[in-house]
Amino acid sequence: MTAPPSCVYVTHLVAPKYGSTEAECEDAVVVLPHHSHDYMLREPLAAGVCDGATESALAKDWARLLSRAAAEYAMERPDLLSGGTAFEEFASSAVAQWDPWLVQYTQARIAEGRPLKWYEHTKLAEGAYATLLTVRVDPDPGPGSSPDSDASEPAWRWRAAALGDSCLFHLHDDRLVQAFPVGTADEFGTAPDLFGSRNHDVALLACRTRFTEGRCRPGDRLLLMTDALAAWFLSAPDQDTAVRQLLEFSGPDDLGGFVDWLNGLRDRKELRNDDVAVVRIDFEGR
Repeated sequence: MTAPPSCVYVTHLVAPKYGSTEAECEDAVVVLPHHSHDYMLREPLAAGVCDGATESALAKDWARLLSRAAAEYAMERPDLLSGGTAFEEFASSAVAQWDPWLVQYTQARIAEGRPLKWYEHTKLAEGAYATLLTVRVDPDPGPGSSPDSDASEPAWRWRAAALGDSCLFHLHDDRLVQAFPVGTADEFGTAPDLFGSRNHDVALLACRTRFTEGRCRPGDRLLLMTDALAAWFLSAPDQDTAVRQLLEFSGPDDLGGFVDWLNGLRDRKELRNDDVAVVRIDFEGR
């Protein structure tokens, strides 16, 4: 029998906090290239995950713009995830997109007969803010990621950048082997570092951003989560059970069940009532 080809499956789910609509959700995810969740992906992929800061104006719009900019830039410039000048160039490019977008938004409001109020202008001048997690995954021609693996075993290299508290979790045999950039539930605070839409000090943004990388082999998974779900995961008394619960949701058709599960956690005070985004990347092959 021919062994199944090595490949990656990617899916993501985004759900608003209880009492909010999807249109009000301030978490955003962009995964490139665009494929359905059951597509066997063999080429590089990139994801941008952002959590808009509610206290800033148009946070959801900035989160959507920033997550797309990050995913697109990571696909074009993998060195973005090594920090330094490449990340600064990305940050400058992302910030430069905000004012043109804002002009279009302002004109659309006028056309709708809803021009901006004076207090909205004041708030917009402060800029919008969001956390940022960017990940790129590449097929790796080198040997497998464990010392005892066969040199011919397929493997993948992943690189990540994080500003704030959206998290990446690397699972091996469905056990947590790495958490980034937050390692324990106690590390979550109320004032994470944020990426501002008007922050032109790109050197400071790069300095505050953390970078890491790793390698995956068949059977491994990467889970990317915004802070509320990440905090729940790290604080779970039984992490094996937490992983099993998360893995029950494997595609967009599961969104309704995912929302019901989140609301159950909220009812039991196990999960903070906040927007939730999760990206699941599964590595498969012989």
